[in-house]
Amino acid sequence: MLLDTASLYFRAYFGVPDSVKAPDGTPVNAVRGLLDFIARLVQDHRPDELVACMDADWRPHWRVELIPSYKAHRVAEEAAPGSGPDEEEIPDTLSPQVPVIEAVLDAVGIARVGVAGYEADDVIGTLTARAAGPVDIVTGDRDLYQLVDDARGVRVLYPLKGVGSLQVTDEDWLRSKYGVDGRGYADLALLRGDPSDGLPGVPGIGEKTAAKLLAAYGDLAGIMAAVDDPASKLSPAQRRRLAESREYVAVAPKVVRVADDVPLPDFDPALPAGPVEPEALDELAARWGLGGSLDRLLSVLRG
Repeated sequence: MLLDTASLYFRAYFGVPDSVKAPDGTPVNAVRGLLDFIARLVQDHRPDELVACMDADWRPHWRVELIPSYKAHRVAEEAAPGSGPDEEEIPDTLSPQVPVIEAVLDAVGIARVGVAGYEADDVIGTLTARAAGPVDIVTGDRDLYQLVDDARGVRVLYPLKGVGSLQVTDEDWLRSKYGVDGRGYADLALLRGDPSDGLPGVPGIGEKTAAKLLAAYGDLAGIMAAVDDPASKLSPAQRRRLAESREYVAVAPKVVRVADDVPLPDFDPALPAGPVEPEALDELAARWGLGGSLDRLLSVLRG
């Protein structure tokens, strides 16, 4: 089981009242909400291994170089060249909770993996590519639908309400919803565009048209080959719009598709039966008032 951790703690932050606070009055709604999420996921799905995948860089420079608008609307402050990632616009009471989340996961012993220069999606893509057995990806980000693969047992569990109600996304679901399989979803997203990620897409080609083009021509390469084929059945408007978007179409696949070759550090993905740093965890629990949320997670881990 691979967690898109930021996606989940954002959901926890907005789903758990900010009246949930530490003894000193600091909000810990995202911390406690995430611990409750993990406890419920482990209880319901009993994964053999679990990895909390992190955004070491939420807006990698190599993606921005290709498409400058990539996530540009979410930048709070641009970093100086070579000094690290841009600062993301995050609610004031959420950002102080992220280091607490990281410290608690480490003390519990849940593997936490992030790699400089890459997003959590890329870590998830690499771990999925390496996996020998089935993989459940837990995320509120539809971008990861591209990894769905029935033959390898890779599916996305998309939270509808907390993590007690999950949409199980497999290839049948993708075909019924979007008309594509996992491999085709990245091409569909690329053509359609995604304002939430600052991806412009191809003007005039929405989701349904993109699905029809992929059904007719197989993949992005097939669609672009049809642009140059006078005998293809593209409408004049589609041919013109795709031709005018050639520069975008040439670079967008590297931006949209998750990396599967991230240099990962060594780590142990096995779920711990108990905390690996009990004294540190006791201190964190007392300082931040983690109470029942931490107790529930530890109880589930003990089995």
